[in-house]
Amino acid sequence: MADMRAVLSIAGSDCSGGAGIQADLKTFSALNVYGMSVITSVVAENTQRVLSVYDLPPDIIKNQIDVVFEDIEVSAVKVGMIKSQKIMQTVFETLKNNNAKNIVCDPVMLAKGGEELMDKSAVQYLKDFVIPCCNVFTPNIPETEVILNRKIKTEENMINAAFDICKLGAKACLIKGGHFTGEPTDILCSDNQIHKFASKRINTKNTHGTGCTLSSAIAAFIAKGYEVPKAVTEAKNYITGAIENSLDIGKGNGPLNHFYNIQYKN
Repeated sequence: MADMRAVLSIAGSDCSGGAGIQADLKTFSALNVYGMSVITSVVAENTQRVLSVYDLPPDIIKNQIDVVFEDIEVSAVKVGMIKSQKIMQTVFETLKNNNAKNIVCDPVMLAKGGEELMDKSAVQYLKDFVIPCCNVFTPNIPETEVILNRKIKTEENMINAAFDICKLGAKACLIKGGHFTGEPTDILCSDNQIHKFASKRINTKNTHGTGCTLSSAIAAFIAKGYEVPKAVTEAKNYITGAIENSLDIGKGNGPLNHFYNIQYKN
């Protein structure tokens, strides 16, 4: 039997299927790892808006994590949307108690439509306790600005910010540059070295779930044994193809095509 690595996603759900847990599980399947999920919040959203968010009770979240770890060897963990400090504390204390390894955290603060998906009161806890637990921390530019309380306007600003987040305790930090105009460049700080990932801008509005997909792809490749820079390279290649082949589903920002690299037969 082939060796199948198991990867756990801890995040909110997206009933429209483009982001959150649903995007993560699709990504894991496309990249040939065994996907598992712990739901932190039930999000009523579609390609246009977030209607409501219901946070699950912390004890239910803890139980989900514990039962996975008591039974299955978890090769990597992707952490996505966590709305409150209480849930954030529950998740990371439970991961620590289970000796979780290879944690990739995507700090989901805002939805595509601008709706807040993380309470402002949770940001300080994120800085003090979450970032030091992360093997890879993957904020976009607006999230980086909130975490560091300063504007990020240039590539040099991104480089300095990546170093500063690593100083907060992250083993590696990938700052995503897609919010800048022009050709996007992502900046990775890993082992005190800077790696740049330049890519072409793809002319599509269908980018719903991009951050979720990238972070789960990084976790999948780390689970397979890739070092962080190589895992980011492979994840970037995968997500570029998923955006290039994105799906015109819904009336707003449509989803990526997570299975573009799989040939279906009738």
